[in-house]
Amino acid sequence: MTETQQPGIARMGSFVLDVPDPAASARFWNGITGGETTSADDDWVSTRTPDGWHLNFQLAPDLVPAQWPGQEHPQQVHLDLKAPDVPGASARAVEQGATVLAEEERWTTLADPSGHPFDLCVTDGADTTVVGVNFDVPDAHEAVQFWAALIGEPVAYDQDGMGMTGGDRPILFQQVENYNPPAWPDPARPQQGHLDVYVDDLDVAEEATLALGATRLHHPGETGEEDFRVFADPAGHPFCLCQAKS
Repeated sequence: MTETQQPGIARMGSFVLDVPDPAASARFWNGITGGETTSADDDWVSTRTPDGWHLNFQLAPDLVPAQWPGQEHPQQVHLDLKAPDVPGASARAVEQGATVLAEEERWTTLADPSGHPFDLCVTDGADTTVVGVNFDVPDAHEAVQFWAALIGEPVAYDQDGMGMTGGDRPILFQQVENYNPPAWPDPARPQQGHLDVYVDDLDVAEEATLALGATRLHHPGETGEEDFRVFADPAGHPFCLCQAKS
């Protein structure tokens, strides 16, 4: 498929997982990816991988873990990783607290210690690297078109119930039957994870994001913080527009 570049509303930022213990999750994922912690407090830990991904972990003490592969307690979103030795990488992940969920010829599905599924896929490279963030959606075409327009990356793939944006930090979409969306901030139907994207002007970006088909999320506990605003994409996945620091 031919990639078509387009101007974006926002810039790709970080992938954030909801976890009961941010420090423990950061240690696990740093061990898997070779990343390092860049900042930390009791509620939030930020990390960066050698291949340029920002993986953050926010405190969610009442997190309902995913129960893959069903849709009663869906994963909602997961990370895809590449490893030259999938059995070896899987064994090391298990030593650090992961659980094997399924083994296929060219990939293994595991859950991290918080219950978040992730895939280790075979690669010819020398190191374990992050392929991308992969969202469950009811319509992969709609999802990839929305996100490509939001972050200004080309559509690299859009067929057969799968979608992927281009760029060095792709977002992937897999179409699932009986899709059960999150209902943030309801703890019974958690988002599990979300993307933070960065903008120069929140007001301008909000108007353009809503025009793409996003929904502004309001709830009784909204803090009124003006350095970020929370939206849902057309599939119902929450994401944050964050004010870029000058």
